Amino acid sequence: MLLGRYDDEGRFQYIGCTTSLARAAGVAIAGLLAAGRRGYPWTSWSFSAGWGSREKLNVTLVEPELVVEVGVDVARDASGRWRHPARWHRARPDLSPADVPRLTPPPR
Repeated sequence: MLLGRYDDEGRFQYIGCTTSLARAAGVAIAGLLAAGRRGYPWTSWSFSAGWGSREKLNVTLVEPELVVEVGVDVARDASGRWRHPARWHRARPDLSPADVPRLTPPPR
C-alpha cells in the first residue's frame, strides 16, 4: 500500500509504502477505499517496487481518505520519505486525514 500525508500547504505527499499485506488485511481494507477521482494528485506517477529496484508497481489510485496505523523505521531520505517499507498494523476508520499531523520537511 502506498502511503501519504498532507503537508502544510494542503498537498498530498507520497511518504512511503507498506510491506506486502496479508490477503485478509487486503480484503478488509478494500471495502474501506473509494476509487480515485479525476485530477488525483498522483495521476501518471510511477512507483518502484523497492529501494534501488527498476521494477514498477501496478498501482490503483484511491481517494486519500483512509487513515492507517503503521510501524516505521526512522530512516528517511532527503525528501522525508521513509526509506524502508512500513509495517501494516490496522485501518483507523475512526480518524480522518485532518486528525493526522501535517507532514513537515525534514531538518537540513
